[in-house]
Amino acid sequence: MRSYRRYSPRHLSVRTVLAFLPVLLMLLATLSTSATAAPKENNACGGKDLLAELQDNDPAVASGVLAAASQVANGGAVLWRVAREGIADSYLFGTVHMTDERVTDFPENVRSAIEGARVVALEVVDVGPAALATAIQQSPTLLMFEDGRRLDLLISPEAFKTVKKQLEAARLPSAFAEHFKPWVISMVMAVTDCERERISNGKPVVDMKIADIARSKDIPVVGLETVEAQLAAAASVPMEEQVAMLRSSLKFADRAEDLRETILQLYLSRKIGAALPLQKLLARRSGIEGVTFEGFKSLMVDGRNRTMRTRALPLLAEGNVFIAVGALHLVGENGLVALLRNAGYEVDPIE
Repeated sequence: MRSYRRYSPRHLSVRTVLAFLPVLLMLLATLSTSATAAPKENNACGGKDLLAELQDNDPAVASGVLAAASQVANGGAVLWRVAREGIADSYLFGTVHMTDERVTDFPENVRSAIEGARVVALEVVDVGPAALATAIQQSPTLLMFEDGRRLDLLISPEAFKTVKKQLEAARLPSAFAEHFKPWVISMVMAVTDCERERISNGKPVVDMKIADIARSKDIPVVGLETVEAQLAAAASVPMEEQVAMLRSSLKFADRAEDLRETILQLYLSRKIGAALPLQKLLARRSGIEGVTFEGFKSLMVDGRNRTMRTRALPLLAEGNVFIAVGALHLVGENGLVALLRNAGYEVDPIE
């Protein structure tokens, strides 16, 4: 049997390592030149809305998800005006990291806010291969086990077979699958075949399109986080939750396009607060009980919100900033809307 050390991430090629970096969907823009899918004349993605399906088949359970969502503060808008007396207005925009034209064809008020900004701030500004390779070289253990644990020992043999199939479907090498931490596989699976093909055909995810618009107007684009920080946040989610989220994803592997469409519909209908309640429901329906995903929320959402708030405040103090981050970072008592209000700003919904 070959030793684990031989398969250390330090021995993988940069190209192979880069393929395992979709901490956020927008990071997959770096893979566009290596994808081999043939272009299609019309490559719009399909999929069914699982919440709508649930409303038809089990309306009481669906009502419970929506009731939970209604209790989440600031969940009814994705574009917000950030104002303070004596300072030019800024804007806060919640994104969904997809290429779908329903979200990348911005309404006029969003496009005008981008084009009129003094500076545009995204979650991460530098997602080029050099920055990503540097982040992994500095902290490879964020992505891979080096303590004797193995993914194939944390999930069932059947589930691990599905992991390898998912990696192969994503045109990623499956030979190292047992050494990757669960969150990495979950992020790979979060990108559907259709999304990968659209990215390979040059379709930009929302965040990259915002950056392109800004740069076309010579507007500076900055980041509120670093790649290293995003990797560290994902890796710090408790292992129990990482495994639970992966197991749930594997159970719904054959409905990946439906999950993508469901997230998209939550965004379009401004029901962002339903995301976590729905995730918990899907986990229960996957046979995973008792997992609250509080570690995920605390580390991947709330903790990062505080970091983004801290880095946004100096930009906001000078006014006329367009801030675009994942929509889940806006909502709730610890979301950016609430945090900026606590910092003395008026934050009002536009749409």
